[in-house]
Amino acid sequence: MDFDILIQILGATLRVATPILLACLAGLYSERSGIIDIGLDGKMLIAAFASAATAAVVGNVWVALGVAVLASSALALIQGLAAITLRGNQLISGAAINMLALGTAYLLSQTMFGTGGQTPGLGPDQRFMGIELPFHDALGGFYQQVVSGQSVIVYFALATVPLTWWVLYRTRFGLRLRAVGEAPNAVDSAGISVARLRYSAVLIAGALCGVAGAYLATAQAAAYTDGMTANRGFIALAALIFAKWRPYPALGACLLFGFVEAVGYQVQGNLNVDSRVLATLVDFLESSLPYILTVVILAGFVGKATPPAAGGVPYVKER
Repeated sequence: MDFDILIQILGATLRVATPILLACLAGLYSERSGIIDIGLDGKMLIAAFASAATAAVVGNVWVALGVAVLASSALALIQGLAAITLRGNQLISGAAINMLALGTAYLLSQTMFGTGGQTPGLGPDQRFMGIELPFHDALGGFYQQVVSGQSVIVYFALATVPLTWWVLYRTRFGLRLRAVGEAPNAVDSAGISVARLRYSAVLIAGALCGVAGAYLATAQAAAYTDGMTANRGFIALAALIFAKWRPYPALGACLLFGFVEAVGYQVQGNLNVDSRVLATLVDFLESSLPYILTVVILAGFVGKATPPAAGGVPYVKER
């Protein structure tokens, strides 16, 4: 493989892996507290719409990011109400969040813009563009195309990994969060509110999904389109299982998925296909390869991963 092509693939890997990584870390916080979160995709989707719509109307991408975080956090609160306060089935509430987000985004886009599930295209001043780091022009291609030139959200996502490790394993909050996902009865007997800890985790997850959704619509793309998350939330869950609910292995798993998708883009862009049938087949393989890889990884590793003991179990306070 040509070195320049490899550099392009590595740069694209970071960009493609960023929303998956943020959603994976969101699921990490939520599931470490004992809340199974299959609503990651829906929270990313509503955040993507909220950010693109706000950027189109207001013209300020930072305001758009804030609105995206608020929209995703609002869905997280609804999910928390159903799963924590009302002790509902967490899988059903997560699926409901996904459907609610998809329908709401489509309805609002049609009402606000009349574009049938899309928002107007965003200009460079309404998006998160790549940042040229110091010595961008002086150093070689790897630094220019992989290290430098990424959007601020890419750097934020990478920085969130060691931050998450520190929070989970070096702070009192992290210790309690991990404990409430394993033995909520013990946490409650120590006088610590199980509900408060779980709501905190769900809100952190909502905020991270908000950033991930905003990245999709205002950095990786230049508008919101219907269903643009393309099930990245479920890929994030697969990466989380593969990583055994740990931050640094989660980074590796997300980069793996990003690399596979980046290779697919590169192959599709450089392959000269004359046959319409063959072109359709290549496009199908390119879009489905990350999901095929997800199934293969789950088949090989899901049995070896042990989730938090209290995951998916509503906590009922003993009297």
